[in-house]
Amino acid sequence: MVPGGLTGLVVDTNIVFSTLQKEGMTRKLFFLLGMEFYAPNFLMVEIIKYKEKIVSLSPMNESEFISVVSKVFNKINFVNETLISAENRRKAYEMCKDIDEEDTPFVALALELDIPLWSGDKKLAKGLKDKKFDKILTNHDLLQERFI
Repeated sequence: MVPGGLTGLVVDTNIVFSTLQKEGMTRKLFFLLGMEFYAPNFLMVEIIKYKEKIVSLSPMNESEFISVVSKVFNKINFVNETLISAENRRKAYEMCKDIDEEDTPFVALALELDIPLWSGDKKLAKGLKDKKFDKILTNHDLLQERFI
């Protein structure tokens, strides 16, 4: 458990992309934070869909990429979206529809599990905070709160 009683975070595609692409703050946080990570199964689809782009933007070759993906995925508890209540999916859609609808499954899972969403998407973070959704954290928030 980390300070403040926070034990888990939903991670979005942006965080996982950053973790996979390079040795940086996001990767350090991902592997140093002592908590459980959760994501909807949709995340796996996104990683597969953008695999070529991720590899091209990173210093890794394909086999190194597969190794890192394996390590990252082993730290994430994947949740089937059908296990998220219709009410939380609806609430998430209403919050995300004018920001980015593709973030709906991540926000819905955060609502369902009642834990924060960790995102590197500044537009999403600002948009959700403007809508009084206070369960979103950025790298800056995690560093400021000294969760590591």
